[in-house]
Amino acid sequence: MESARVDQWLWAVRIFKTRTEATDACRGGHVTVNDTAAKAATRVRPGDRVAAHVQGRDRVLEVVDPIVKRVGAAEAGTCLLDHSPPAPRRAEAPFLRTRGTGRPTKRDRRQLDRLRR
Repeated sequence: MESARVDQWLWAVRIFKTRTEATDACRGGHVTVNDTAAKAATRVRPGDRVAAHVQGRDRVLEVVDPIVKRVGAAEAGTCLLDHSPPAPRRAEAPFLRTRGTGRPTKRDRRQLDRLRR
């Protein structure tokens, strides 16, 4: 194949779990192809850059093979080049109570109240 729909390609290379999610992302303006807003039916070809906002993270992908059928994860990795910035580190919980320590003390309650504000 020499081209594929962008929503099918994003689903086929496992960026989105369902094709409906990929289509909705295109409709919502979360997908661009070569720095242009993309509709779900926009065609992608080898060498195109696809930027998508997925699960709170920006992904920048280059099309290597425009596939339309969903394939295994190993094969899907060969159909794209990932130029995305590294994923942000998860913030650790600032206040943890160990299970089974009883009721929180007054100091613990104040710390919890500060977190909730």
